[in-house]
Amino acid sequence: MTSQSSRSHQYSDTKTARRRYPIGAEFLDGGVSFRVWAPSRTRVRVVIDGDEEHELSSDVGGYFSAFIGGITASTKYWFRLDNDQEQYADPASRFQPTGPIGPSVVIDPNLYVWNDRNWEGPSATNLVFYEMHIGTFTYEGTLAAASRRLSCLKEIGITCVELMPLNEFEGEFGWGYDGTLLYAPTHLYGTPDELRAFVDVAHQLGISVILDVVYNHFGHGNRFADFTPDYFTDRYENEWGRSLNFDGANSHGVREYVTANAAYWIDEYHLDGLRIDATQALFDEGPEHIISAIAKKARRAAGNRRTILVSENEPQQARMVWPQENGGYGLDALWNDDFHHSAIVAITGRQEAYYHDHRGSAQEFVSAAKYGYLFQGQRYDWQDAGRGSPALDLTPSNFVHFLQNHDQIANSSCGARISEIAAPARLRAMTAVLLLGPQMPMLFQGQEFAASAPFPYFADRVGELACSVRQGRIDFIAQFPNLTDPALISELADPCDRRTFEQAKLDWSEREKNSKVIALHRDLLALRYNHAAFHAQLSALRDGLDGSVISDSAFLLRYRAPAVDDERLLIVNIGNDLPIDSLADPLFAPPAQTEWQVIWSSEDPAYGGSGRRPYDFGKRWVLNADIALVLAPVLCRPRERLSVGELQAWQIQISRR
Repeated sequence: MTSQSSRSHQYSDTKTARRRYPIGAEFLDGGVSFRVWAPSRTRVRVVIDGDEEHELSSDVGGYFSAFIGGITASTKYWFRLDNDQEQYADPASRFQPTGPIGPSVVIDPNLYVWNDRNWEGPSATNLVFYEMHIGTFTYEGTLAAASRRLSCLKEIGITCVELMPLNEFEGEFGWGYDGTLLYAPTHLYGTPDELRAFVDVAHQLGISVILDVVYNHFGHGNRFADFTPDYFTDRYENEWGRSLNFDGANSHGVREYVTANAAYWIDEYHLDGLRIDATQALFDEGPEHIISAIAKKARRAAGNRRTILVSENEPQQARMVWPQENGGYGLDALWNDDFHHSAIVAITGRQEAYYHDHRGSAQEFVSAAKYGYLFQGQRYDWQDAGRGSPALDLTPSNFVHFLQNHDQIANSSCGARISEIAAPARLRAMTAVLLLGPQMPMLFQGQEFAASAPFPYFADRVGELACSVRQGRIDFIAQFPNLTDPALISELADPCDRRTFEQAKLDWSEREKNSKVIALHRDLLALRYNHAAFHAQLSALRDGLDGSVISDSAFLLRYRAPAVDDERLLIVNIGNDLPIDSLADPLFAPPAQTEWQVIWSSEDPAYGGSGRRPYDFGKRWVLNADIALVLAPVLCRPRERLSVGELQAWQIQISRR
């Protein structure tokens, strides 16, 4: 059953101490150091290539380790625990070529030759995110195929790709949020070096890459408890699975597993940061919160490169982005669901379920542009409690705004994209609000060309688990009253059917067909980057932007700039035509000796609009329905004033007697 190895087999504290990471298989001096955390076990063996078995020595803290000489890259291995003959994948496996229950493979990260030596990390000011699911971004569903499309993103102005989770998970398709081996890029998308190549190509195009990571639970099929139950705790309620033990007895190994994982992605794959999923479910009452520890390790791994750490946080806790020296967790930005909810209500007019507290009103968009979160501790009727925490001291760069993301698209009856449910003119106007707003905008894959492919939830599950997944989706969408219609439920896409996954793949031929939508996004991002007034808002200075309400559906945002002729005005109407005699609002007043001139309109025929009408803001004018306008000051001569007689005649004419 077990052959004796002729390879040098030794245990050395010196070699173990030289490891870069506390767990997994690492190349060291002509061999490989194996190390695993299994404090509930008394014996751990590593099985090389299916038959060579080597005993691991017990280390302090529940670790087991061994150095084995002569092992080369791509060598397969498993662990055996105590006297059990079952073979287990390494919890910190770097690659699983046949899936999570197959053998782990030794990976040498130094074999890949990088071309990004001068890469400095994400831009400090010009971040525009693009959320990508590798499995559906292209027909092939691979990293190699996705890398060939990155130039298309560069063309329109995307500066940061946010990859949905890449870790190994159970099944042949899925979103990736149910990871079972967090260090192994899933074999479904390619090899570790193909992930490195993807990042390398992005960096050569000037595009940053961050990774969505899930540290609040492990996915179905994980085997962590076989190594030790100490990975988990039952002291906290978690809607996605058993909570991880970050603060209980013997939690040091769990903390080390997670914090080292954060560093590993940034170090070995040159990733530019992380988006941490559902941070409210990372429970920790210890002296240093696990999120703070993750941030420290990630930044240390980046060295002199800039990083961006983003939090998804349903309770809207501003503390996530406070500096660590002020009691915060030291992240950079937060996803802002408030902006999304207001935008969807404005676009669709529907206030069901968690859209209940948003009106889609002009004031909400002005407040979101100035302050980010709309709910900062006040009562939230949907939850019958307060929502959020004070965040008036945060800056625009602390927030990521979006009109859609993977969750929000899927939280509908059929996973329909926003372009499938919105009136085109209104969506163009809201796209301007998103891409010219001071916060960091994010697009979901295909949004830039109005992709028609749906993006419902999908997960490769069978048997009782598949039934549970299907019922879980029905139960979740039941918060939307219209989605309880039995006729609709009978037509829901089966999340466990491979056809549901296949239908979510982007059709790249639509990019040419919908070239006017591409032009809209490209031109708006060019405005954002190239005009001083919009560019200035990306700094930490909130006083560079102000806004006010024109009507319940119309508002304006005033963008200041060091030179007055660089100032800009964004006027938006998400409603019917609005006749305007005058605006009693100083923010509408142009700089001295200038008048406003329209330099951009969402109704430009180049974007599929109904045409750019002439505007003379020195006279009565009409703000068209569903439109966004960008105004710039131009020098003008003083207008001649009416004579006394002409003025009297005018006043009689407009008198409302």
